[in-house]
Amino acid sequence: SAGELPGRLRHNVQRVQRMRAAASADVKIRPDAMIYSNRTHSQSGESMKTATARQRGVEHDIVQMPQTGEISPYYEPQGNEIAVFEAAYKRRLPVMLKGPTGCGKTRFLEHMAFQLRRPLVTGSCHEDLTSSDLVGRFLLEGAETVWQDGPLTRAVKAGAICYLDEIVEARTDSTVVIHSLTDHRRQLTIEKKGQEIAAHQDLILEVSYNPGYQTVLKDLKPSTKQRFIALNFDFPSEEIERKIVLNEAAGIPPEIVHQLVTAGRKARLLKDHGLEEAASTRALVYAANMMNAGLDPVAAC
Repeated sequence: SAGELPGRLRHNVQRVQRMRAAASADVKIRPDAMIYSNRTHSQSGESMKTATARQRGVEHDIVQMPQTGEISPYYEPQGNEIAVFEAAYKRRLPVMLKGPTGCGKTRFLEHMAFQLRRPLVTGSCHEDLTSSDLVGRFLLEGAETVWQDGPLTRAVKAGAICYLDEIVEARTDSTVVIHSLTDHRRQLTIEKKGQEIAAHQDLILEVSYNPGYQTVLKDLKPSTKQRFIALNFDFPSEEIERKIVLNEAAGIPPEIVHQLVTAGRKARLLKDHGLEEAASTRALVYAANMMNAGLDPVAAC
């Protein structure tokens, strides 16, 4: 028994026993939470499998194919962006999504990845991002040194849609690693291993870019910009924006949505005239959900 073992060994055995017990235990969810969850996920188009995974905090690999039975992420087209993206995908041309924050760029890519039945690998760019974070690095594992692929390398091998969000935030020496993937070569160079990887035939590289955040000191190099098909986004029309808020905040009265969207669109006119940030579509959705939770409309906005 565990009580007869030496101290450290007994501790390890007890730890394994606790882990096994936790793994085999059923996750208990309050009935009212399950009702709310079922309603919420059915409204947002999630499958029960995805809903359960979210409730239990299940970890997933970054390369995930759309599953049978799942419903496509909700997206309202604003123009010809779907046709342009499909044409670029047919020729495997990289695409740059340009537009203000919160206007639907990421949701658009989620929708297109689902429609094309391709995994979507997302990387969030920031000033501390290195090329090793994207490509991979050597790690110590016991007495050995092993190589671990980064998200970009994983996407190149799997033929995924690789999305680098807010690429302007990344360091210049980090973004140049994608150059060889965005021209006729379509290959990724791993300098630390002395290897070149030919991209999977289905790989397509996407980046997002917010022109409103660019500065003289932080902007994309012309040699990077010219490698992408530019797809411009903006906040949707008033009618489409009302439909989006009604869908994303199911249950909110249409008259409240009308007032909320009208106020948000008027606030956008004040950008650069005393208002530093415009009210994005995402912000309007958040405000509507706060109202649904019982918060006063003034406080929610």
